[in-house]
Amino acid sequence: MPQYTPPVRDTRFILERVIGLGSHSNLPGFANASPDIVNAVLEEGGKFVAEILFPLNQSGDQQGCTRHDDGSVTTPEGFKAAYAQFVESGWGTLAGPEEFGGQGMPHVVATAFEEYLISANMAFAMYPGLTQGATAALLAKGSDEQKAKYVPNMIAGKWGGTMNLTEPQCGTDLGLIKTKAEPQTDGSYSITGTKIFISSGEHDLTENIIHLVLAKTPGAPDSSKGISLFVVPKFLVKDDGSLGERNAVSCGSIEHKMGIHANSTCVMNYDGATGWLVGEEMKGLAAMFIMMNAARLGVGLQGLGVGETAYQNAVQYAHDRRQGRALTGPKDPEEKADTLFVHPDVRRMLMEAKALTEGLRALCLWGALQVDLSHKAESEEERQLADDLIGLLTPVIKGYGTDKGYDIATNAQQVYGGHGYIAEWGMEQYVRDARIAMIYEGTNGVQAMDLVGRKLARNGGRAVQAFFKLVTDEVAAAKEDEKLADYAAALEKALGQLQAATMWFMANGMQNPNNVGAGAHSYMHLMGIVATGLMWLRMAKAAHTALAEGEGDKAFYEAKLVTARYFADRIMPDAGALRRKIESGSDSIMALDPEMFVAA
Repeated sequence: MPQYTPPVRDTRFILERVIGLGSHSNLPGFANASPDIVNAVLEEGGKFVAEILFPLNQSGDQQGCTRHDDGSVTTPEGFKAAYAQFVESGWGTLAGPEEFGGQGMPHVVATAFEEYLISANMAFAMYPGLTQGATAALLAKGSDEQKAKYVPNMIAGKWGGTMNLTEPQCGTDLGLIKTKAEPQTDGSYSITGTKIFISSGEHDLTENIIHLVLAKTPGAPDSSKGISLFVVPKFLVKDDGSLGERNAVSCGSIEHKMGIHANSTCVMNYDGATGWLVGEEMKGLAAMFIMMNAARLGVGLQGLGVGETAYQNAVQYAHDRRQGRALTGPKDPEEKADTLFVHPDVRRMLMEAKALTEGLRALCLWGALQVDLSHKAESEEERQLADDLIGLLTPVIKGYGTDKGYDIATNAQQVYGGHGYIAEWGMEQYVRDARIAMIYEGTNGVQAMDLVGRKLARNGGRAVQAFFKLVTDEVAAAKEDEKLADYAAALEKALGQLQAATMWFMANGMQNPNNVGAGAHSYMHLMGIVATGLMWLRMAKAAHTALAEGEGDKAFYEAKLVTARYFADRIMPDAGALRRKIESGSDSIMALDPEMFVAA
């Protein structure tokens, strides 16, 4: 049976020593995140997910959700009771605004807990996760009346929320949507259309579900510029806040999926459902990106979360399983075989998982801090810098993070050998669950194109230049410290590859846009290596400082230094190969006619 232990020690190290959470205590909301409170969130939150939610992960996957003849959906056994405990304990309120019933903590603290939630039970985590994305859009674009009517119950977890974007004929290209919104005399709209792939679309966990739906009003342009956003509750809400009649929205079916079986991914039918415009008409795309950007960071966290659990189980299996002998001679002569840990290739897979999970954890938490700083930093300059950095790196955290999360899960399965292919061991579920994170909220190819096609050139390249300067400055400072000099040199070389690839795009992208498209995925990974490498530079520096101070957990910090060296030795050299792929251009990718792809 699988197991999971929340990595509280590592999270605390990153929050305290790597991103310096305490140094921001003067900012709004950060006073709520004292060391004692943060430790309580990590310890008690970790305990809750490990004891209540993790035991439901495998059974929930096996049972799945059930749609009934009346269109209602029930979640797997135990989910409803666990969700009630989740709500009662207030775990979903951590970063919610205090004026709407939240605890007002920094987003970075909620992100730390959310990782544990995902690791314990990714399908369960999606229910409150979708609600948070919908809440963010209402807070940013909703009217005061809409915020008062919906947001408090959504933050409390009493009501759920969804994002209704995709339709049978369109996914990424939202300009193709056909869902219609007809204005009514009372100021509402009649929403008619079909949406697919709607996570948490219908379920029995909450008494109401607040759907945010993209649709087009009469006469709107037949493109993405004609999209509007509407709030469409499952049950209409009366003026006194009580629930009224059922709206004309229903679950037509549950999608049969590869993974995340315990989350109800629905086909949603809107048959003249009553909805209300959120924000301005035909400005739905801007509101959508608020939901999407929040969701993309959350999906990047899913890559980390599932990878962490798969890695933990692979480590335990490598400790327990005995096969063969070490190449250098028996390590346990009294036993018939040595453990898997003696084999370099098993070590390769486990070390890569350790380096990536710990590096991605630091990157996700640092990214979450940038979200906080973009709203709450003292100066406009600091807020702009934080917003630039997280805007640039959101597609990297989502795309690189989920690609690597999936790699970690498949390598963890590989450690098990044949047992990894057997369902009862649980590893194949992690592979199946991790796979969707590379697809939804914009496929990773879309993330790569967002990075190179939009984010690099935005504001004259201000964000990417700020990122280059950040890495350059920290590398220069680290090179002055002999303990960090070798690592800093490796990161400097990787940064040079990234800068050269960026210049190549500038020189070759305009004359042939396919050059950018062909190199986009490699560029996203190249930036992922540099961004994660920056986190490892910071972690190595923090570990050296802690050891010099005689801080008690010596083995923990020494392991950090070894893992940093592994990242420098075995992962950062990939930057050169990625640059060479980018600079090979698009000729060999685009040369064949479509009919030549099949060798008949």
